Amino acid sequence: MRTPISPQLEEDGTYRPSTLAMKLSVQKTTDYDGHTYADAYQGDSKILMICTEENAMTMANGKKFSTGNHPVEMLVPMLHLRNAGFEIDIATPTGAPVQIEMWAMPQEDEAVMGLYADLKHEFEHPQTLTDFVETSMNDTSPYCAIFIPGGHGAMLGLPENVDVGKILNWAHNRGLHTLALCHGPGALLAANLPEAKAGQPSDRYLYKGYEMVVFPDAVDKQTPRIGYLPGPMPWWLGEQLTNLGATIINKKSNGAVHIDRKLVTGDGPKAANAFGRLAATTLLETLRHSDSAQ
Repeated sequence: MRTPISPQLEEDGTYRPSTLAMKLSVQKTTDYDGHTYADAYQGDSKILMICTEENAMTMANGKKFSTGNHPVEMLVPMLHLRNAGFEIDIATPTGAPVQIEMWAMPQEDEAVMGLYADLKHEFEHPQTLTDFVETSMNDTSPYCAIFIPGGHGAMLGLPENVDVGKILNWAHNRGLHTLALCHGPGALLAANLPEAKAGQPSDRYLYKGYEMVVFPDAVDKQTPRIGYLPGPMPWWLGEQLTNLGATIINKKSNGAVHIDRKLVTGDGPKAANAFGRLAATTLLETLRHSDSAQ
């Protein structure tokens, strides 16, 4: 007989969180505050959102977790960025559909559900990162930021994707902002791939010495106890980033956000609203100063 802490088996053989974990961690609404930006951007600069196209994380015990991008961590920041006047291009490594943790969708949040409905076609037919590298990764490209939403799925495919690494190094060299939330910083590991580091010191990680907040390893180690995950993680995000020289400054997931140079991070779904506002205001301020300097 299934207990409230037993992960729930899906038809595709993956497991979504247990009844208890869903009750504790999945909300019907979000804290999106609908903030409007009086100085909304009206130029041509836009944002590239890099999403995962994988939906099954194989845990250390062999069971598969039903994952993808977390809808709150993706859609709430998008609402803020769009309110601030920014167009967002959606891309996955091969152009396969964006995978979303649909079990975490806040079904009674009108703003979030409305945006999801508006962008459903784009989520199903995203751009490819390869095309972006070949056609848009240049000095005249109209992009001002890279956004990597969270969800455990961000740890699948993206950390070892050479195109992701090339884009991160290109964005860093051009002084663009990189926005990464929850497990999204897992994709930042791709910046260290040898094939992606053209022009960068081979022995130095792009974000060495950077402070960031991420979903803590300590919390990921606890979640199998309530059936959120069907087993231990296959690897630890914070550990990998720390080993490369990044500094993780949070130990809990309580809504923290942080900015270090051009890197904006947030620690989990509780941070989605504050992260979106920080990202939007930071980009607006940067572009305003850039325009005034010209």
